[in-house]
Amino acid sequence: MEEKKVRVRYAPSPTGFLHIGGARSALFNYLFAKKYNGQIIFRIEDTDIERNVPGGEKSQYDDLRWLGIDPDESPYEPNEKYAPYRQMERLDIYRQYAEELVRRGDAYYCYCTNEELEIRKEEQLNNGVKAYKYDRKCLNATKEQIEAYKKEGRKPCIRIKLHDHEKIEFDDLVRGKVTFSSDDLGGDFVIMKSNGIPTYNFAVVIDDHLMEITHVLRGEEHLSNTPKQIAIYRMFNWEPPKFGHMTIIVNQNGKKLSKRDNNILQFMSQYRDLGYLPEAIVNFILLLGWTPDSNKEIFSMDEAKEEFDPKRLSTSPSMFDQQKMTWTNAQYIRRLDDARYLEFIKPFMGKALDLSKYDDKTLLDIALLYKDEIGCGNDIIAPLTNIISPSEVEGEEEKAMLALDTTPKVFKALIEELNELKEVNPENIKQVFKNVQNAIGVKGKALYMPVRLALTGVSHGIELVNIIKILGKEEVIARLSK
Repeated sequence: MEEKKVRVRYAPSPTGFLHIGGARSALFNYLFAKKYNGQIIFRIEDTDIERNVPGGEKSQYDDLRWLGIDPDESPYEPNEKYAPYRQMERLDIYRQYAEELVRRGDAYYCYCTNEELEIRKEEQLNNGVKAYKYDRKCLNATKEQIEAYKKEGRKPCIRIKLHDHEKIEFDDLVRGKVTFSSDDLGGDFVIMKSNGIPTYNFAVVIDDHLMEITHVLRGEEHLSNTPKQIAIYRMFNWEPPKFGHMTIIVNQNGKKLSKRDNNILQFMSQYRDLGYLPEAIVNFILLLGWTPDSNKEIFSMDEAKEEFDPKRLSTSPSMFDQQKMTWTNAQYIRRLDDARYLEFIKPFMGKALDLSKYDDKTLLDIALLYKDEIGCGNDIIAPLTNIISPSEVEGEEEKAMLALDTTPKVFKALIEELNELKEVNPENIKQVFKNVQNAIGVKGKALYMPVRLALTGVSHGIELVNIIKILGKEEVIARLSK
């Protein structure tokens, strides 16, 4: 028998933008597929209509591709054999399979209202039942009762008819053998809502089967869904895919990462806007719950494809470290060649400089001054802004430096020297400061600090000679003359 081609899927809901957890799931699925010459499918689970966000689907797709995770199939690259790729475009398919289960006696129509279910749930819990289970009222309803419900105008949902005391066991790619009982699944759960929209556990089984998905790698929050899905596979006599459940991502306090935690940047769009490199993010999330054989910390995508092994996925929660993410990004920035670095950093420089005033060589010279200092592209904006649009000097110590008796002499002598300067370069500027020192006898902090404060408004930053080079002698003279 020919072995099936590996097919995996990343199937987000368009209820938001690409989250760090979603990016990790997509990456691990992508690497798994490529490791075994398989395919990855980008599929949309958009049945939660009220929570869907305009642009959510496209932004997730675009951010995946920005990361270098290119789906083989998606709503944008459909394979007609498996299309469509959005669940709301597949409603007829789900209805067909749900009704097939009803015909076979493996599912049934349920006319109970939410209010009735709540009352019966409360009764069960009051009678000492630890976990509520649907009481199969509609499974045992008479024809007369069903006709009465129809006359009332009730629209039924469809519930699966679980087998009692059935053992559901599977070998998890991450956790090993996992065992459940059908008795622990909360009773006959709904597979089709009364509005004709499938529930998650039903739709995902139909989609995975029809799209020939062989492996499902996802977060451990889905572990409790897996036995329900396997129960549905058994109803159809279909072979389920192999499942693997990755551990949760936690913050530095050991708590599960919450999308509402604003202390952590959690969405790819945020990192993209701040000037993180996609290859750096991929490297960081690769090590968020996966350990390589080697002790390497820096991986290219090609190296990750080669080395990725699902057996090395962690069984312990993965801690998200914002500082480590930025450190990783800084390593990648430093490795960029000059052309790529300028292309990457130029848009951020444009938020502080009027780029039309500089040629690319000058811009690169300026950018290189900060290459070893920045953790992301956005980090270049503030120091450049301090140079181009200096703030007012604050702080008593800084004001005291500007108020030194020698400061006016320093400025006057420096203006005279700069007026004589033919070419502004680091060597000539250093010589200018030596000349000033020799002429007026001021040196050290009393010489350099008032000049830095007058030019930038702050007491720290790149070398003073480089600040003067960026500004040009006319601007320096103008600022000192004030």
